[in-house]
Amino acid sequence: MEANEIRNILERGEGILSLAPAWVPRPFNRPGKRIRLHPDDYYAMGLRRGAIVERWFSSITKVETEGAEEFEGMSFVNVDGNADHLVLFKEFVETLGAELIGEKLVQDYGTWPMYSKFYDYNEPLFHHVHHREEACAKVGVMPKHEHYFFPKQYNNHLGIRPVTYFGFDPSVTKEQVKERLSKFETADGRILELSRAFRMELGTGWFTPAGVVHAPGSLCTYEPQWNSDVMAMWENIVEGEVFGYESLCGYVPAGSERDLDAIMDAADWELNTIANYREKFFRPPVTDEAGEGFKQDWICYGNDFVAAKELTVDPGAEVLIRDAAAYGCLAVQGRGQFGKFVIETPTLIRYGQLTADEFFVSNARAREGVLVKNTSPVEPLVILKHFGPDCGMPQV
Repeated sequence: MEANEIRNILERGEGILSLAPAWVPRPFNRPGKRIRLHPDDYYAMGLRRGAIVERWFSSITKVETEGAEEFEGMSFVNVDGNADHLVLFKEFVETLGAELIGEKLVQDYGTWPMYSKFYDYNEPLFHHVHHREEACAKVGVMPKHEHYFFPKQYNNHLGIRPVTYFGFDPSVTKEQVKERLSKFETADGRILELSRAFRMELGTGWFTPAGVVHAPGSLCTYEPQWNSDVMAMWENIVEGEVFGYESLCGYVPAGSERDLDAIMDAADWELNTIANYREKFFRPPVTDEAGEGFKQDWICYGNDFVAAKELTVDPGAEVLIRDAAAYGCLAVQGRGQFGKFVIETPTLIRYGQLTADEFFVSNARAREGVLVKNTSPVEPLVILKHFGPDCGMPQV
């Protein structure tokens, strides 16, 4: 698409873009079926690919799963209400640059550096690691820092284990972990026996920096994260599902696939074994601002990478809400007006159907403010917003 037409689309939206759902299947686990997808469509991308268990937001990042389609995981802009006319969000970012995402992100990263997602697994995930920055640099990939938040609106059930394991007990040694990994192809390593776990609390979250080994619980999770899909699995059997050695040795220097020291170099040992893990990384909501008919909380914060807010507008109320930086957003409850757009939380989404729940707000428009109106007489309008590191988030 020509640059002038891309600019015209942003101008017609008065600095706001409407985004189409980006669905992602995975060949493991089972779907929690909480992300509002139609029951007939969980395998719409093919049985070989597995069930759809994730929806990605404001994404210019491609899925790394084997067999993924060319633009899988990447967001598209709804330019005219026709699902056949969608335009890649990445094209808007590359064409408009600072005009869309702000000068600081362009200067520091050259692009929009994050995305968010829902992941929706009925069973817990494997103990796995997103490689620390030093390990990523050795193989030329980006680290994946991520933040969790557990929205009440998308957790009508909690799955089979709403408990997440982080790192290892401070008493555990590297040799003990290596001994468990050495069994990856011969026996159940039961690596979680060396870890420590916390029951997840709805309406709260955790920051998980790259390099921390973790096994997320079975809640539907809103997850702002850095632009990467890099990982390695350190748990070989989960709820009876077996994972091969290739899942353990990903993203290590060529020739090091059988070197357990090289594999373990992905992890930040100090962060994995700190005694006060909850104190350091648990994130309860923190009030950003509040006024007549509305409240906005920080729900992801206290790091150098990604952030998020939760805006709640009371029935019949409206607010001109200003933010310090560009952001993507998603309605999780209610309906109303978002700038010039209708915004509404979907009840049931068919695969390939457009929705009116997801948007991206330019840096300039975020600073000027977006008028948000709740048109329901009875139900709150709740919107989750995800930001890059230029948003002025509070630190811990």
